[in-house]
Amino acid sequence: MPPNTTASSGHKPGKSGRKKGRKARLLVLVLVMAIIGGIAYGAYWSVSTVRASLPQTTGSITLDGLSGPVDVKRDSYGIPQIYASSDADLFMAQGYVQAQDRFYEMDVRRHMTSGRLSEMFGKSQVKDDEFLRTLGWDRVAEKEYDTTLSASTKKYLQAYAKGVNAYLQGKDGKDISLEYAALGFTNDYKPEKWTPVDSVSWLKAMAWDLRGNMQDEIDRALMTTRLGPQQIADLYPDYPYSRNEPIVTQGEYDEYTKTFNGGDGSTGSSTSGTTGSTSSSSGSALTGQLAGLSNVLDDLPTAVGVNGQGIGSNSWVVGGEHTITGKPLLANDPHLEASLPSVWYQMGLHCRTVSSKCQYDVTGYTFAGMPGVVIGHNQDIAWGMTNSGVDTTDLYLEKLSGDGYLYDGTTKPFTSRTETIKVAGGASKKIVVRETNNGPLLSDRNDELVKVGKKATVDTAAPDRGDGYAISLRWTAEDPGTTMDAVFALDKASDWSEFRAASTKFDVPSQNLVYADTKNNIGYTLPGKIPMRGKGDGSLPVPGWDSKYDWTGYIPQAALPYEYNPKRGYIVTANQAVIDKDKYPYTLTTDWGYGTRSQRITDLIQSKIDGGGKISTDDMRQMQLDDSSEIAKLLVPKLLKIDEPDPDVRQAQKLLEGWDYTQDADSAAAAYFNSVWRNILKLAFGNKLPKELRVKGQCLFVSPVDTTGPADETNQKVRECGERDADQAQPDGGDRWFEVVRKLMDDPTSDWWTTPKSGTRPGASNMNQLFKRAMIDARWELTAKLGKDIDTWSWGRLHRLFLKNQTLGTEGPAIVQYILNRGPWKLSGGEATVNATGWNAAGGYGVVWVPSMRMVVNLDNFDKSKWINLTGASGHAFSAHYTDQTGKWVNGELLPWSFSSKAVDNSTSDTLVLKP
Repeated sequence: MPPNTTASSGHKPGKSGRKKGRKARLLVLVLVMAIIGGIAYGAYWSVSTVRASLPQTTGSITLDGLSGPVDVKRDSYGIPQIYASSDADLFMAQGYVQAQDRFYEMDVRRHMTSGRLSEMFGKSQVKDDEFLRTLGWDRVAEKEYDTTLSASTKKYLQAYAKGVNAYLQGKDGKDISLEYAALGFTNDYKPEKWTPVDSVSWLKAMAWDLRGNMQDEIDRALMTTRLGPQQIADLYPDYPYSRNEPIVTQGEYDEYTKTFNGGDGSTGSSTSGTTGSTSSSSGSALTGQLAGLSNVLDDLPTAVGVNGQGIGSNSWVVGGEHTITGKPLLANDPHLEASLPSVWYQMGLHCRTVSSKCQYDVTGYTFAGMPGVVIGHNQDIAWGMTNSGVDTTDLYLEKLSGDGYLYDGTTKPFTSRTETIKVAGGASKKIVVRETNNGPLLSDRNDELVKVGKKATVDTAAPDRGDGYAISLRWTAEDPGTTMDAVFALDKASDWSEFRAASTKFDVPSQNLVYADTKNNIGYTLPGKIPMRGKGDGSLPVPGWDSKYDWTGYIPQAALPYEYNPKRGYIVTANQAVIDKDKYPYTLTTDWGYGTRSQRITDLIQSKIDGGGKISTDDMRQMQLDDSSEIAKLLVPKLLKIDEPDPDVRQAQKLLEGWDYTQDADSAAAAYFNSVWRNILKLAFGNKLPKELRVKGQCLFVSPVDTTGPADETNQKVRECGERDADQAQPDGGDRWFEVVRKLMDDPTSDWWTTPKSGTRPGASNMNQLFKRAMIDARWELTAKLGKDIDTWSWGRLHRLFLKNQTLGTEGPAIVQYILNRGPWKLSGGEATVNATGWNAAGGYGVVWVPSMRMVVNLDNFDKSKWINLTGASGHAFSAHYTDQTGKWVNGELLPWSFSSKAVDNSTSDTLVLKP
């Protein structure tokens, strides 16, 4: 599951305020003046700029470097299908067309991945650039391009870059995009030529967003300052294998077929040596460093990934024996933070004749700025992806000494480099990046972290403090890889063996890959570079000065789990555990998603096929829209048994009577329940967590309630709700918390169920009392937000989606946001539901991540496949294709997905011929 594209740092889930000055307000002021200026020149400038930046989609254009003509056929939604006679022409045309629609987005992305945002947006981005330079994505991408990628991949990347640059040739910024006109007025910024490394670098941002359990490592370590081992265990329960099935139950891994084949439950001996141990140095050094690092990560641009617990993706495939067509159906919907334009770009890449000269006939979703297709289908196979969640990052506490670091009793010198950050409108800044054998020192990027490291003390079992401590990152993506090779290999794979071979190149990030082909086969494979550890299991930071905690290698590709044509006839991946830990000899991670979505999908499929039922393409679409709340099924029966004398609260409680647990946008019951759930989390856990983990919630009074009037009973309760929300904290509410609460319900007198009295609100000393308090608090919270009359309540009034244009659309005067941004939309769905319109309980009910696209592939007839994007094909704010798919996406509709040349011709609205 790849990341989003917003380069700003607007509101982060769980943060009560926005970082001030994150965007150059001068830029947006100029944009306002240019668009609404009263002088004739201002009006002319705005109209001419808008017109100049919209792409030519009909007629013909001559491009130097093409060997033959290329047809670009766009449908009524602006989605392009490209037809060429050679691979080089195909990918050159892809670069040209994507630049037509999305070059500003592409340019922002490459500045983000190379730590050069300050060159575009000024000093507000310097801190972000410092951290991103420390990670060094562009440096790794350059090594990857020079040393590990195949010759053919390099040729494709070069052809793609040639196409992008052909589009840029002779154009001023205002001819490319409206945003460049604003940038040009303030800092003379001009886009540079595109390079092959720019394309490869984006894969590193994708890997960062899907990096695994790094935040869990930080959180668990910080919890030790206030919570005991059992309390921490309460908050990180074991994966419920008996209730939520892992992906692989009938599969195998080649290296161990004698011990695991068909799910017999036997086990090979572990070679990973993982014990779950951590260093004895988790004292003030570790606490201070990790608390600071957590703040640094929070301040990164959202383009680098929210990486929240609960964010994931759905993908499943159903074999032909269970479908109406008799051939497989494959569905996929990756869940990402909402961005405008969408992170995805839909297109088709077609060789007029597939041959050794021109090898591709593929269609699907890719990223603007990268050649090939990432998710989709060709003429023989289809595939989808979800994030596997395997642990590919480890944090090390490093002991510093002079100009080096301690390692097995010896001081080793840092590997250092100096980076110069150029700043638009200001002086350049130099930073020094230091690396240990475990990776770069992340803590160098924060002055407070450096101070804490110098002053920190640790337990007596650790070495003397010396010059202090720092935090380094070991991460698989810091080494050159072959994922770009994998994209092209997947695009032309024709069967399971070729697909499996291609997937082994998909080393970072590790993904769950589901597969189907036209010969009625389905499959799943887990590729990726997944570390083996000497000591420790990756769940906590470990001492970098002890070689016993080093990585000892990577799990062999032949030992990674897969399934092919399992007897049950379907495969579901939705970020749940890949395989039962007792049936597998390696540690993949200690922090899976908890399987709420995956089990619901499994149950939906099973309910359809029980008794011989068959599944249709539309059934798959309907499953994607399922918004049943699994936590509501657990809690509502308990809530309805609570005796509540307050007539206002009782009136809200009655909403839950007969509720079917679905979270439709029009549902008042869903609004009330989700508020109760949020308040349960706040009361049970919020103030019991260490201060370093507390994330302030929000309370926005969007209601007709007069909170400034006389202090009658209603207004007093509303005020208390608002004050409490403004200064208390709580968990995010993902399905880990579903499991936490499920287990704690077996102990109704647990200390977790206690909470003090607050104002007129009663305290609680057991589970039922806390549930009652949550019901009361929820009633008055929604009174504040939605009004006292519950007949006006609806989930969609709370659960709204705003689409914000990257950079200039995230802050600034309202007129700019009106011009560049779209929304709101009232959404159905919710947290850890199949229709995963996620919200973060720490920050309110607004939508923070979404199914970023949806697709259903019909292997019997590809032209009967369906797809949709979150926004549209274009990144131009005044294009008809800016958000023309969003309304249908909100309503759960899918668009026809043409593949055959005849179907494409029938759906074509505009044809552009690119001539040599």
